[in-house]
Amino acid sequence: MKTIMILFDSLNKNYLPPYGNSWIKAPNFQRLAEHSVKFDNCFAGSLPCMPARRELHTGRYNFLHRSWGPLEPFDDSMPEILKMNGVYTHLATDHHLYWADGGATYHSRFSSWEMIRGQEGDPWKGQIKFPDIPEDAKAPQRLFLPSREKLADIWRQEWVNRQEFKEEKDYPQSRTFKAGLDFIEKNYSEDNWFLQIESFDPHEPYVVPEEYDALYGEHIKKKNLDWPDYHPVIENSDDVENLKYKYASLLSKCDKSLGNVLDLMDKYNMWEDTMLIVCTDHGFLLGEHGWWAKNMMPAYNELVNTPLFIWDPRSKKKGETRHSLVQLIDMAPTILEFFGMEIPKDMQGKSLKETIENDKKVRDACIFGWHGNQINCTDGKYVYMRGEAVNTNAPLYEYTLMPTHIKSRFSIDELKDFEIAEPFTFTKGCKTMKIEVKNFNQHYRFGTQLFDTEKDPYQESPIVDIATEVKMANTMRKLMMESDAPREQYDRIGLPYDREVTEKDIIEYRERFEREYSIDKDIESSLEWEGNTKNELTAFINLVKISDKEKLIKEFKDEMKNRNSSVVTESIIEEFVKERVDEERKPMIMYFLNLLSRRK
Repeated sequence: MKTIMILFDSLNKNYLPPYGNSWIKAPNFQRLAEHSVKFDNCFAGSLPCMPARRELHTGRYNFLHRSWGPLEPFDDSMPEILKMNGVYTHLATDHHLYWADGGATYHSRFSSWEMIRGQEGDPWKGQIKFPDIPEDAKAPQRLFLPSREKLADIWRQEWVNRQEFKEEKDYPQSRTFKAGLDFIEKNYSEDNWFLQIESFDPHEPYVVPEEYDALYGEHIKKKNLDWPDYHPVIENSDDVENLKYKYASLLSKCDKSLGNVLDLMDKYNMWEDTMLIVCTDHGFLLGEHGWWAKNMMPAYNELVNTPLFIWDPRSKKKGETRHSLVQLIDMAPTILEFFGMEIPKDMQGKSLKETIENDKKVRDACIFGWHGNQINCTDGKYVYMRGEAVNTNAPLYEYTLMPTHIKSRFSIDELKDFEIAEPFTFTKGCKTMKIEVKNFNQHYRFGTQLFDTEKDPYQESPIVDIATEVKMANTMRKLMMESDAPREQYDRIGLPYDREVTEKDIIEYRERFEREYSIDKDIESSLEWEGNTKNELTAFINLVKISDKEKLIKEFKDEMKNRNSSVVTESIIEEFVKERVDEERKPMIMYFLNLLSRRK
């Protein structure tokens, strides 16, 4: 028996023809759907990249205990379990964050691996001279925050690397799939192997040979405008369209690479004995809900309701759709079961063997999210996003024995006061470091939202339904208990730890949030607010110390009286804020203020 897993990064389900898209040129994804089972109710678990990959290895949630980081010493790793039990495992990837500090223990769980360099400013090719950067290219603002000098190196390095991409075969995605195809060509007649072909694409930036841009004609006017920022959509309509179609160009390149794998499956009749899984870690917002990218906003379905295709040669089911609620944590148990391996007790995921065969349900509900942001729960009909109980997002801790961030180790300031936590149920008796999270972004502004996604699939109108919210809150609490979530996670989002949630709890929480996230009732009702100005002022006031709030509110009242105006414009808010922050911090404050002001 053999398994091929193709893992794409940041694949938006709504851009794939099998899920209803009519303008993307991706015939091989349609071909895949005709030769596999398609899942329409698959959800991510922990976001973004490495948290998701930890779930792929371990079959359990990451986000309740830890943010981005390596595999832990106590983690069960699916590829390693296979390797230790006679199944050869191979990884071909261009995901450059495997060789950053926060991803350093994943690839070495495989029997062998091939690392392809050059994606997203990967510190790859050495060049002292500053590269030529086209005028129509735009650097995302986040690359220059908070340390302009340090993070600008990503932008510089990106353009050093791009000089190496002269032909299609030179691009990291092409080289990654070539490595995977070479493995198949060499080993298709052998038995007992697992191959993971992992493409960083269609993750941004959207760098492609010109032939893929040509597929979308005049929609792409700036071929080098290919890197959307992690912020609300503020670009003009032409640039918005340009970025969307650049994503489409890269997705079409992904489609060609997928087709090359399907061709080998056909050529060697591997459909008889080879499981094929095509999945992603999470989606990506391309203007939906007024946002680009991920991380900065609620976990909308475009980010977490992900595409999934599975061919199981035992049942030979194809061209069918499955509606059962499944997750990324199910991949490890599914693969282990396929090879006849025992599933470790700490894996929360379920084997999808019978779900592939006949849509057998494996769960009633699931949870998902980012560490320290809203905790989310869905039962397939409702999506419940539970926000912080107060606007401090505290308490919040990291529990780890591997204290690294994405591209750095934890700082001395973070580590000097860490505590030792008692073992969790899944740490195999190991105690962990308990490290306080400092200076976390303020996702409290989104509060708590409930959506009926059957009636409102695009999550445009949150509903108020206390009875349903009680049910979803208790479902969330139950799943957190089963995950052995830290006690403070309940406190942070205002869920009772030692009893079930009641209607009174829900009502009091909503009233408390409205109180906390308000400016002044007189100001709110007596002034006319243009655009997003009320949220911008509220966000700024909530950025400061509690003791300064009344002072700021009075100053804003006086400001509007002096102007003899009842209309609050963007320029008034900008001037008011800039007068109250020092020159060095103004660009950063204004950038994050724009983010913090979003409540939808």
